[in-house]
Amino acid sequence: MKIAIIAAMSKELALLLPLIDAPSVVTANGITFNRGNIGRHEVIASECGIGKVNAAIGTLTLIECFHPDIIINTGVAGGTGNGASILDVIIADRIAYHDVWCGPGTVAGQAAGCPAYFECPLPVSFFEGMDIRRGLVASGDIFVSRREEVDRILSVCPGAIAVDMESAAIAHVCHAKSVPFVCIRVISDTPGSTDNIAQYENFWNDAPAHTFATLKTLINRL
Repeated sequence: MKIAIIAAMSKELALLLPLIDAPSVVTANGITFNRGNIGRHEVIASECGIGKVNAAIGTLTLIECFHPDIIINTGVAGGTGNGASILDVIIADRIAYHDVWCGPGTVAGQAAGCPAYFECPLPVSFFEGMDIRRGLVASGDIFVSRREEVDRILSVCPGAIAVDMESAAIAHVCHAKSVPFVCIRVISDTPGSTDNIAQYENFWNDAPAHTFATLKTLINRL
């Protein structure tokens, strides 16, 4: 199986690259892709950049150049206080935009021509025995740092367990191109807490053991 892995930032990609055996570098559309193997699978890993537009460009380039069988987005997310704590690994069962509204007669969070939620294609049984949280991830072009922002997001995406800036855009492109998509995130901070920024900065010391072991398990099960 050919698996594509997209990270948003260089810090995230740097944590991922040590998992890849015999890596080589390919450049397409100005984006660097790292090719190699994890176990029996061919893997293409890239950094898309922060935000929805960068994520969409990176995803479309990846699909058109490499034709992956599945795309995995891995990285960090902010918690909303709905059951996911710092360093918890989450796998989205649904993904939605928190900053999209297409006007009267449409549902907030739903892009035109798309379902209300982009859903994980893997069955619940696939994740048995994995130390993860599952739930709704909400995406938008804002670094969420205040509790008021979280509350607004939850009014659009009730029950969301995490927020990020790329997942919905990647899911949107994958939906348009009929490529299965899985979102894995590790909670880096809790927006609105008094030490939110310190949480985010200290998180990078402990993240690898919590998220990339899960990623490797997921890949080995595919």
